Amino acid sequence: MAKRFVSPSPDERQRILAGKRRLKMARSAHAYVRGATHKFYEWLEASGARGLPEGPAIWICGDCHLGNLGPVASASGDVGIQIRDLDQAVIGNPAHDLIRLGLSLATAARGSDLPGVTTAKMLEEMMAGYQDALSSDEGDATAAPPRPKAIQLLMRRAEGRRWRKLAKERIGREDARIPIGKRFWKLNGDERAEIDAVFATEDVRGMVTALKSRADDAPVEILDAAYWMKGCSSLGRLRFAVLAGIGADAGSPAERCLIDIKEAVSPAAPRAQGATMPRGAAERVIAGARALSPYLGERMRAGHLQGKAVVLRELMPQDLKLDIETLSCAEAMLAAHYLGSVVGEAHGRQMDQATRAAWRDELHRRWPKGLDAPFWLWSSVVDLVGTHETAYLEHCRRYALDAEAA
Repeated sequence: MAKRFVSPSPDERQRILAGKRRLKMARSAHAYVRGATHKFYEWLEASGARGLPEGPAIWICGDCHLGNLGPVASASGDVGIQIRDLDQAVIGNPAHDLIRLGLSLATAARGSDLPGVTTAKMLEEMMAGYQDALSSDEGDATAAPPRPKAIQLLMRRAEGRRWRKLAKERIGREDARIPIGKRFWKLNGDERAEIDAVFATEDVRGMVTALKSRADDAPVEILDAAYWMKGCSSLGRLRFAVLAGIGADAGSPAERCLIDIKEAVSPAAPRAQGATMPRGAAERVIAGARALSPYLGERMRAGHLQGKAVVLRELMPQDLKLDIETLSCAEAMLAAHYLGSVVGEAHGRQMDQATRAAWRDELHRRWPKGLDAPFWLWSSVVDLVGTHETAYLEHCRRYALDAEAA
C-alpha cells in the first residue's frame, strides 16, 4: 500500500525549500547563475562598476538571464517574446541588464560545449541586436529582426497551447483540484482564509476577468489552492497556486484558470541615484513589468498575505521559458542577436528619441571597430564567468559534503 503524502507544516517548509534550492543550483553552472542573482550584484559592488557605460535611468529587469525571456501572452490574446520575471526590476543602469544577459549567454554556451570564439561572437551579436532595437522606431514591425528557427518553433508551440496543456504541465490534471504531493502542499486554515479574502477584492476579480474572452462582470470562485514549491532563486519565499473558476452558471461550467501568487522582496539590483520608485515591493515589480513587459504587466496585481507583499498573476498557456542550451554555433549567434533586440526594445520604449540616440551613441563610442564585443562587456563577462565558476564548484563541494554527512 502506497504511503500517504503528508504536507510539511509552515514551520518545516523553509528547511525543505532551502535543500531543494541547493540541489537545483548544483545541477549545472548555468542553473547556478540563474539562482545566484546576489553573486552578480556582489561582483558589481566590489568592482565599483569600473569602466561601465552609464545609461539613462530607466526600468531594468535586474535579473536578465535566458530563463527570464520567452513568449508572453497579453490579455487581448497577442503573444510576443518579452521579459518574463521582474522580481528584481528597478530604475537603474541598462548596462547591468546587458552584462547579466551576456553572462547567461556565456554560461549557456559553455554548458553546450560551444567554443570560446562562439561566446565572443554571441556577445557581439547581442550588442548588435540591442543597438538595432534602439535605432528602430517603436512599433515598427518591419524593423524587427528575423526570429531564429528555435524561437520560431517556440512561438508556434506557444501560440498553439490551450488551458488543457497548461493544466497538465503545471498541476498534472485538468479537474478542479490541485494534487497534494511533492510540488503542492496543503494550506492551513489561516492561509486559505487570507487567500479567500484577497480574491474577494474587486481588483483581483478584475485581473481574472481582464482577458477579452471573459465578461467583465463574471463571478470568480476559488476551486482549490495550495502552497507551491516552484522556481529556484525564489524558493523560500511565499508561493501559492490558486485554481479559480470564472463565470459559472446553470447552463455552463466555469472556465478554469491558474493564478500564481509570489512573495515580492527588496531587490538586490541597485537603483539609480535619485530614482523614485513605488515603495511597496509588489507595486515596484508591477511598475517594472508594465514598463519592460507590458503583456505581462497588465496581467499582474499587488496584494498582501501573512503580512508580506505578494504579486498575483494568471498563468497563461502561451507563457513559456526560453532554452538555447542545445543550439549550434550559428543558431546561438542568431539567438543572441534576437534576444539583444528584445532587451533593447524593452529599454528603448521607455526613452524619447533624443535619449535613445544619446544612449546609442554612447554605446557606439565605447565599441571601437575591430573588436568582437565592447571591451567593458567582454571583460565583465569573463570576470563574472570565473567568479561564478569558482562559486559553483564550491557550492557543489559543500552540497556533496553535507549530503554525505546527512
